Amino acid sequence: MIKKIYFAGGCFWGVQAYFSLLEGVIDTKTGYANGKIENPTYEKVCNGDTEFAETVMVEYDSNRISLDILLDHFFGIINPTSLNRQGNDIGTQYRTGVYYVDEDDREPIIMKIDAEQRKYPSKIVTEVAKLKNFYEAEEYHQYYLDKNPTGYCHIDLSKAYKK
Repeated sequence: MIKKIYFAGGCFWGVQAYFSLLEGVIDTKTGYANGKIENPTYEKVCNGDTEFAETVMVEYDSNRISLDILLDHFFGIINPTSLNRQGNDIGTQYRTGVYYVDEDDREPIIMKIDAEQRKYPSKIVTEVAKLKNFYEAEEYHQYYLDKNPTGYCHIDLSKAYKK
């Protein structure tokens, strides 16, 4: 069954590169999720007043990779206790979040966060919400690290091969 989940984990370049390496992931798109304007641009999102998060749409075959495994990978590449910051990127657009489209995914996501919380002394601040909107990022942001192999990435992409 083909499903979608949306992950915000700081700069979307690395998040997209990472998830595109996983067996069972069919497609990924960088974009902006859960903001308050129509047709946001990178420049507008970086201004910090649109409420968008840099997000990656992950389309996957649930017969080949489960939501639970995708969440394991997600929590393996972010710091879920860091508010509005991942790596060198700071701002509300770099917050962490899991945005679902299927209401049946909400409870497993909450359960995973509860399990993850036991690993951290600080509170997990990763937001969980139904996807309100998603706008694809500009073309130059799609598969950015494939186009620019020396580009900045706060994620260790080699972790994609270890799960």
